[in-house]
Amino acid sequence: MHDFCFTIPYGLILMSGGLIGYLKRGSTVSLAGGGGMGLLLILAGYLSLKAFGKKKNSFFAIFLETACSITLTYVMGQRYLQTSKIMPAGVVAGMRFTFKVHLASGSVAMLLVLDVVDAVMTGFYLFKIATGGNHFPAKAE
Repeated sequence: MHDFCFTIPYGLILMSGGLIGYLKRGSTVSLAGGGGMGLLLILAGYLSLKAFGKKKNSFFAIFLETACSITLTYVMGQRYLQTSKIMPAGVVAGMRFTFKVHLASGSVAMLLVLDVVDAVMTGFYLFKIATGGNHFPAKAE
């Protein structure tokens, strides 16, 4: 699977989450965090897709995707540790709308659902770096 197949939808979800957080709560942090990270991920996915079309790898895009994903995993983890709230503000505020789940504070289940997405994407991007990026199918002769 190619990185841009996941990165562009991931970026769109984050941008949507930032916008929803802003519209529902007036949170400019949500708009900047979710919108900014989402925009960076969409840009990285686009660069990777364009490079793939030329049968090349865009290591800049893969490193940018990885940096965004690590940052999101760290920030959301730190926010949870500081507030002990499963639904931290910012990017995750939009996911509340998507999942429509309201759990009591202290429940680990929602933390796993929300933070695992960022952690899995981080793992995926690290795998792509370790294996040399996107692989191209051999020409059929």
